[in-house]
Amino acid sequence: MIQTDFIPFPELKTERLLLRKLEPEDANEIFFLRSDENVLRFIGKEPVVAINEAEEFIIRINKSLFENEAIMWGITLKENIAMVIGTICFWNLKKEHYRAELGYALHPGFWRKGFMKEAIEIVIDYGFSKMQLHSIEALINPDNIASASVLESTGFLKEGYIKENFYFRGNFQDTVIYSRLR
Repeated sequence: MIQTDFIPFPELKTERLLLRKLEPEDANEIFFLRSDENVLRFIGKEPVVAINEAEEFIIRINKSLFENEAIMWGITLKENIAMVIGTICFWNLKKEHYRAELGYALHPGFWRKGFMKEAIEIVIDYGFSKMQLHSIEALINPDNIASASVLESTGFLKEGYIKENFYFRGNFQDTVIYSRLR
């Protein structure tokens, strides 16, 4: 069975980033990430409309952390760890299959600078070495070329294409499945 004891919270560091636990004071940044149309463009979620929704999200995320159901890191720059520029998580854990789903979002002001690749690499290392995952999957919208590119650059392989399996805003949308094995 995979290891899902996330207490104490595992902070992760790269050359430029600190991945840390989300705190209530991160609500403004989380509100932006969960309400900005550019960030949400390929995610298939309605934007949040009030700050309390971001506050409730942080509470839910930390509850799932304590219940060993998921883990989400706030992505920060080492020189400004108070400001969350994105999030990255393992969720949809399939403990009996040693598998987890990777999810992530990044503030548009930090796109195309290699930050998400850096975050994905350290999170994958954590997933394989500490959680003992055997495989990690990522499900994306096929039109999200940037996400496909970062996944491929971090060793993920495109494994499948599912037609019209996701219903959002009156339309059926396709999903591409990426996966990486330990």
